[in-house]
Amino acid sequence: MIKAVIFDLDNTLVDFMVMKRQAIDAAINAMMDAGLKLSRDDIQTRIDEIYKERGMEFQNVFDQLLYDEFQKVDFKILSAGVIAYRRAREAALVPYPHVYMTLMELLKLGLRLGVVSDAPAREAWLRLTYLNFHHIFDHVVTFEDTGERKPNAAPFRRALQLLKVEGHEALMVGDWAERDVVGAANVGMKTVFARYGDTFGTVESNADYEINDISELIDIVRNENSVRF
Repeated sequence: MIKAVIFDLDNTLVDFMVMKRQAIDAAINAMMDAGLKLSRDDIQTRIDEIYKERGMEFQNVFDQLLYDEFQKVDFKILSAGVIAYRRAREAALVPYPHVYMTLMELLKLGLRLGVVSDAPAREAWLRLTYLNFHHIFDHVVTFEDTGERKPNAAPFRRALQLLKVEGHEALMVGDWAERDVVGAANVGMKTVFARYGDTFGTVESNADYEINDISELIDIVRNENSVRF
């Protein structure tokens, strides 16, 4: 019987990549307006290189960009980029369709809800709180909680421990098959591949279920628990 549903955060609850692209585009425009003498393509390429090296959650990407170019940080340009990024990020940070409705329905079914994310704790909680999801989830496990990233078993086991359920009593929902599906399956969880958030062109997820809309989770849980309409 399914007693808990655990979600990945980015590209499962929220469209992280769309948010990131819109925020970066706004920052580039603002920095150019503030006096950054590089072409748009050049700035984009350098930002992409920094993220590739330091990770998509690297918080000082604009500082690094300016230092790499000028060996110092121009705070007029930096502040323009940071403010534009933050404003665009907030405007673009919205849940996928039917997320809120699905979470409410799962709660009505008596399920415990959790999040396992590789994002830094601060950034994960900021996103959840901005969306007003921070009161919905019983527990949130981030990289800082275990020091390990998915598919390592540690974050999944930590979530199961906090939610007080066994692996076979939980569903893991995520968009990254090699991390979310593999890691959860290795600790005995049933898995749901969020194909709507897939950015890798995954052909075979090897998940127990695949969904094209998060609302499909409701029928999966009902069927798993033998609840009929």
